[in-house]
Amino acid sequence: MVPRPIAALPFVAAGVIAACVGSPPSASFAPDVAAPLPEQAAPLYEVAAANPLPPVEPENHPKLHNVFELSENIVSGSEPEGENAFRVLKEKGIRTILSVDGKTPDLETAERYGIRYVHVPIQYKGITDQQVAEIAKSFRELEGPFYVHCFHGKHRGPAAAAIGRVVLDGAPRDRAIAEMRQWCGTSSKYEGLYGTVAYGRIPSAVESAALDWDFPSATPLDGIAGSMVPIARHADNVKALYQNDWQATSDHPDLDASNEMAVLAGLFERANGLPELAESPADLRRWMHDSMVQSAALRDAMAAMRAGTGDEAAVDDAYDALFETCSACHKAYRN
Repeated sequence: MVPRPIAALPFVAAGVIAACVGSPPSASFAPDVAAPLPEQAAPLYEVAAANPLPPVEPENHPKLHNVFELSENIVSGSEPEGENAFRVLKEKGIRTILSVDGKTPDLETAERYGIRYVHVPIQYKGITDQQVAEIAKSFRELEGPFYVHCFHGKHRGPAAAAIGRVVLDGAPRDRAIAEMRQWCGTSSKYEGLYGTVAYGRIPSAVESAALDWDFPSATPLDGIAGSMVPIARHADNVKALYQNDWQATSDHPDLDASNEMAVLAGLFERANGLPELAESPADLRRWMHDSMVQSAALRDAMAAMRAGTGDEAAVDDAYDALFETCSACHKAYRN
């Protein structure tokens, strides 16, 4: 087990008392959470490195990765997959899992281990005020300890966990963003996630209590957002295969490159038929169309190589073309 980097800090109650007797919260921050950081000239990713934390290595288990015990109350990591992952969380005493990923959680397995799920899907480019309010309410009113995850446990999940560190543990915001970067590995590409934690208005305990929200265990996504959930997973499988010379990895011994490419091509084809896409900006429509064509080309190049009528260079070229398109689209619409 990774040693807890910092003990849970006591909840700051003075602001709650003030709010209860009628003192209105500040326009910039709630009275019982740390004030937002002053506006920074440097990117927050750089600010998050200004105060070095002691190095801590993540825990990695089969189908459960990048696990950090940020406090006695909050653990951050990747999506738990399968019995072993939930068994590890149970052994850690986790009572509530907060997922901020788009995928519908594995409620059945969680329930078998006596763990509750709350699902608040967020984007890479930042967290809305409503989502911050729902996340804060979850930390304040549900039973901990909490496990917070996105897909890989590096970007969106650590940002949500950082809100919990501020709300539940009383952590300063500079500390929270330092943990995002220095421990969890949140990328410099996601300045919006850092900005939510550093500058965003986090509701007070009184405001959380007044929020009418029922902690849904699943919040299914539809349209383009919903289509991107399985696309992202199969795209990651293709990346892992590429990095392993198109062979299955130890984490996913059942992966097959031809199958993953065929599934990915089919998902892009279906996404391009969504009515929502027809009303989307021209550049998004172009990138989605190009991704459909390029994913089909990658599938066909792999089939030709395996049939002996093509070569690996053609597969690599098709791979590069597809993921260059994905990167361009992500820069404009995801990051």
